[in-house]
Amino acid sequence: MKITPVLVVEAIEPCLPFWVDRMGFQNVGQVPEGDNIGFVILVRDGVELMLQSAASVRKDEPAFAPAGESRVASLFIEIDDFDDTVKRLDGYPIAMKDRTTFYGMREIGVFEPAGNIVIFAKKV
Repeated sequence: MKITPVLVVEAIEPCLPFWVDRMGFQNVGQVPEGDNIGFVILVRDGVELMLQSAASVRKDEPAFAPAGESRVASLFIEIDDFDDTVKRLDGYPIAMKDRTTFYGMREIGVFEPAGNIVIFAKKV
């Protein structure tokens, strides 16, 4: 079994600098929607993430379209190198400061450009 999150966002283009430039994902395929990107597949270290514009969802399967421009999702991403991730987030607004939880994870959290919650965590 494989689970791939699909984040429905207002626009994909503002999200790419975060996912590709900051977090090191590679854009391995995209589908246009008019003059914009309607859908994109991003991968890194065997992890796959998809972004789809709200306009593309409305066209593809209206029942899945958000009432507004996007929905908010939460991603919990376990990482191998916490310090590298913190460096990649340098200068980016941090929503949840570096902390160690009672369940043994060191975590840091951000809102990515579309407003989705992303928590990066490493087992301590």
